[in-house]
Amino acid sequence: MKNKNRAEANAAVLRRMCEASPVLEDVRPAGEVVPGMTPTTVLTSGPLMPWSAYHGGQRDAIIGAALYEKLAATREDAIAQLDAGKIRLQGCHDLACVGSLAGVYTASMPVFVVRNATHGNFAYCNFYEGHNPRRLNYGVYDEGVRAQLDHVNNVIAPVLGRAVRLSGGIPLKPIMMRALHMGDELHSRNTAASLIFARELFPSLMRAAQAGGDGLDDTLDLLTRDHYFFLRLSMAAAKAIADAAYGVEWSSVVTAMAFNCREFGVRVSGLDKTWHTGALPDVHAKLFDGHTEDEITWMGGESTITETVGLGGFAQAAAFALQAYQGGSPQAMIEQNMAMYEIVTGENTDFKIPYLAYRGTPTGIDIFKVFATGITPVMDIGIAGRNGGQIGAGLVKANIACFAAACEAYRKTYGAD
Repeated sequence: MKNKNRAEANAAVLRRMCEASPVLEDVRPAGEVVPGMTPTTVLTSGPLMPWSAYHGGQRDAIIGAALYEKLAATREDAIAQLDAGKIRLQGCHDLACVGSLAGVYTASMPVFVVRNATHGNFAYCNFYEGHNPRRLNYGVYDEGVRAQLDHVNNVIAPVLGRAVRLSGGIPLKPIMMRALHMGDELHSRNTAASLIFARELFPSLMRAAQAGGDGLDDTLDLLTRDHYFFLRLSMAAAKAIADAAYGVEWSSVVTAMAFNCREFGVRVSGLDKTWHTGALPDVHAKLFDGHTEDEITWMGGESTITETVGLGGFAQAAAFALQAYQGGSPQAMIEQNMAMYEIVTGENTDFKIPYLAYRGTPTGIDIFKVFATGITPVMDIGIAGRNGGQIGAGLVKANIACFAAACEAYRKTYGAD
């Protein structure tokens, strides 16, 4: 009976993931729309730790966020206020948010507001900072980063916000479905999705420009220059999908995966929102010219929410062009993608891979299947350098320890075999 309960619960979770309908409804400062966000809150990625546990680029990003928000006058002041708890550190996922790399948000930073039209829940993601590899979420804060953040917050976001509101909302799932058929996997490759989204938004952008205000040229440039703009929308959409599947009693399906600078963790639908953690994975990366493997470091990351719902590394066979960006081969991509079918509840009814005869992407990671097979999720990620900034891209495979911990917690909760 217990196994039947789990199978039925997991089937229900898969249905909820497939039925979800994420729609971009607005762009607003996080402090205006994110429940629980306060003027002194800094969000960061991964399982939340005590402030003293953060190090390297993630620590630097948190300090940089506090300085940007003018919560502190100097680096030393920011550290003192974080030590004293006057600046409140929160995990992105705890506020229905999701963040790239260090994942830092502050109240003034704009976020995409995505509503799951099927189930009614909201999800949020902050903005892509631009094509410069030196970015706040890659652990860098200097005058150049500050100026770029100001430009995004004060020029780009208002234009996009007006356009999105004029559009009446933009359904994201149809864009994602088409992009999968055009060579994206919606994590490390978003070329098609970014261009389709720009096309969908273009009429409303023109109307917003006619209504007055500057910034149209800069907004179009950010939308189209390096085709990475849509990643934050993919993340917000995936968060809206995954959160709709949380809280199903008896389910052993993963509803979130994330890194901080020290560990990797998963959350499970049928358990509470505790992170079940394990060691950070090994990295297989293609580095940008001038960088070496000894520079690779961890500073968090939640873009792996895309893999949680059947995208990214779970749709590699749709995106052979990733070879140029993160290495690998078509055969390796196919083999890795096929292995993911061994650890999931089923196949996505909407996200499909042309190369696999339009087979649905593997969706609904089951912690017990991971533990039984020893096959762990493969994830496409950007690679951070110890001195800050992005230095390459590649893939990682999760450590099995976090899935073992989740299985043990499940057994204690349900008394299951």
